Parts: sequence; C-alpha cells; structure tokens
Amino acid sequence: MKSRGKILVIRGGAIGDFILTLPVLAALRQQFPDTRLEVLGYPRIAELAVVGGLADAVRSIESRAFAGFFANGAVLDKDAAEYFAGFDLILSFLYDPDAHFEENVLRVSTAQFIAGPHRPEDAHPAHACDTLLKPLERLAIFGADAVPALPLLPEGEAPRTVEALLAVHPGSGSERKNWPEWRWREFLGALIEREPVRLLLLGGEAESGRLQRLASCLPGARVEVVESRPLTEVARRLETCVAFIGHDSGITHLAAALGMRGLALWGDTSADVWRPRGDRICLVRDPAGLAGLQVRTVLDATVALLHVARTA
Repeated sequence: MKSRGKILVIRGGAIGDFILTLPVLAALRQQFPDTRLEVLGYPRIAELAVVGGLADAVRSIESRAFAGFFANGAVLDKDAAEYFAGFDLILSFLYDPDAHFEENVLRVSTAQFIAGPHRPEDAHPAHACDTLLKPLERLAIFGADAVPALPLLPEGEAPRTVEALLAVHPGSGSERKNWPEWRWREFLGALIEREPVRLLLLGGEAESGRLQRLASCLPGARVEVVESRPLTEVARRLETCVAFIGHDSGITHLAAALGMRGLALWGDTSADVWRPRGDRICLVRDPAGLAGLQVRTVLDATVALLHVARTA
C-alpha cells in the first residue's frame, strides 16, 4: 500500500467490542504513520479513537446511504460508492456471512479488502484482541501489541487528581453479568464508612434507576452520578479517578484501556477470551458465580486496590 493513502476500518458492535479492536488501529497507525485512517462505525463509540489519536475521522455506519451495501444485487448509493472508492485498504469486522457487503464494496472500489472476524470463534477460543489482530498478518504486521490502550489527547484537564474519587459502574449490557443490586448497596455503604473516598457512579439509560437508588442510600457529599453522558466525556471523567470497579462490560474495558487500576466483578463469561487485557484490572470471582460473590470479598479487594492506587 502507498505510504500516503487512506485506510478504512469498519467496526460495529458494542463499546467493549470497539475497545478490543483498538490494538488493530494502533498497529495500523504504527505501520502506516503517514496514512489517513478512518473508522466506519457508531460515532458515539468510535469517536474514542479520534480523541485518542488512533483515527483521523469517523463516519456513521447507520447512514441510509450504506443500507444497499448489505443486500444482494441492490442499487448502490452514489455518494457511498465514492466514499468506499477513496480508500486504498478496507478492513472490515462486520458480520457478513454471505459476503454481500464485501462484494458490493468491491463493485465500486479497487481497495484491498480484508474481511476480519466480528467476534472470536467459540470452537477455537483465543483472546478477542489476538483474534482481531490476526487479519493484519496479510499486511505483514506480526507481533503487534495486543493490549488496548487509549492515550487521550490533552484537553486542558489534569489526569487523575489526588482526591480519592472511585469510579463505579454497577451495570453492564446484560443483567446476568451484574452483581445483585442489594449487594452493591451494602458494599458501597460499608466502603463509605471504612474509607475516606468519594464515589463517581457511572451508567447509561439501562442503569438509570439503579444509579439513583444506590445514590439515594449514600451521603450526598460523597457521591456523584454521571448518567447517559457521551463516551468521550465518560473517558475523561474516568481519568480523574484513582481507581475503578465494574462488571464484565464495555466501560470496564474502557477503564483498562485508559490504564486505570480496578476490579471487575466477573461471572461465567470466558476470561480467556473477554477479560480486559493488561495487568491493572483484577478479576474478582466466586466459584458459585456472581450470586455467590460476598460483600466482604469485594470490600477487602477494594480497600487493597485503593491502597495501591494511592501509593502508586
């Protein structure tokens, strides 16, 4: 590929799926530093790559102009066709079992098209980051760093402040991945009594009621609720915290990519495939699953986490 060209990475999926694809963007950035790199995906998520300097622009895959590319023999939008024609390399992680999308893109573009997996294969388990990096071997990119990292570009704010602000995300994309709410309530109350810490409760629409109920049981001066905010804003707020606690969720992967120390209350999801990469997010588990995870276990782990975070 030309040293000065254009690369398009297409990635749908949820927050965690995108975070686990960051090593792909970083490897492409390193291999082709003078090449413009764009992402076609969900802007509310993919904008993280721009803020982190891993991509130059993001375009929405939900645009009606791209709809025809997912159908067999459809009439293709002219502007969308010109868009794809402008790239030298297109790397797609879309679910495209019949290859209709790939075939339609190649009807209008001479780009090298590489189809990557949209998720790891259950029959051949490997960490998601390793699976997503595999297609880059076709570009002679081997041994890329498989740990997602999101180096946020400066915005005039200092990174993690000295105040003991602990980020807590008590939700996830699936209720089965969540620690019972009554245990969160008991844990947070005990933590506030034991440690001089303030809490930043994070969540989206799915956690709205839970966030408000948990906050109502805590001293108002010790808790702040950040609800349904843009993901880039959430990332910058996380950077002001000393540590993080969450579930098997996209926000936990985001915290890990920011280099935060933290705990992930983990259930029955395969850790070999989906755990946050790096050594700063520790899994807290119980043989009986999340329902068996005791408040005392999480409290002790959190106190130890805060001690390490404060002294680091």
